[in-house]
Amino acid sequence: MNQRLLKFLENLYADGAKHDRAQPDRLLKRRNLEPDTADLLSMVVRIAGARTVVEIGTSNGYSTIWLADAVGDTGGTVVSVDTASLEEARNNLASADTVQPGVATRVEFRQEDGGAYLARLADESVDLLFLDAERVEYPNWWPHPARVLRRGGVLAIDNVLSHADEVAGFLKLLDRDFVGTTVAVGKGLHLASRLAERRTA
Repeated sequence: MNQRLLKFLENLYADGAKHDRAQPDRLLKRRNLEPDTADLLSMVVRIAGARTVVEIGTSNGYSTIWLADAVGDTGGTVVSVDTASLEEARNNLASADTVQPGVATRVEFRQEDGGAYLARLADESVDLLFLDAERVEYPNWWPHPARVLRRGGVLAIDNVLSHADEVAGFLKLLDRDFVGTTVAVGKGLHLASRLAERRTA
């Protein structure tokens, strides 16, 4: 990541944090991924060589830009899905592209329900799936978060420490299909790899 894009992201995060402090409605907050978490996630994309990345939960596009920068090193693309308007995210991505040309060409935005989008994807068609949406909805999307990931693919879930009770049920669903760990960065990032074969016990 070049320094101009990093500075742009620092300002975008600061603007989001300021917005959230003044916004009483939780659903209208931007709730951006913490910078350290975004940095770790971008490195996971690179280490995994992820080319097909799906993000559920776009907000203002902060994490999307991190992912778009990362797939620039893997030759990949990012699809970011959110039920809310994507206008702000599109504008921020366009601004990011002025300081690091090419990032915008790696992103496709889709305004729809995340679970419905995953349900339409082919089996094992995703290299990395990042969940950063309404956590209580994740179990309703099962089995698609597991089904769409290729064997060895990565599932990343944010807020697993800050909202442990809301993700506990979903994490239990992963027991037979994934091996994973929670990293104490930001609000807690769970990283899991889909096993080559499903556990039988």
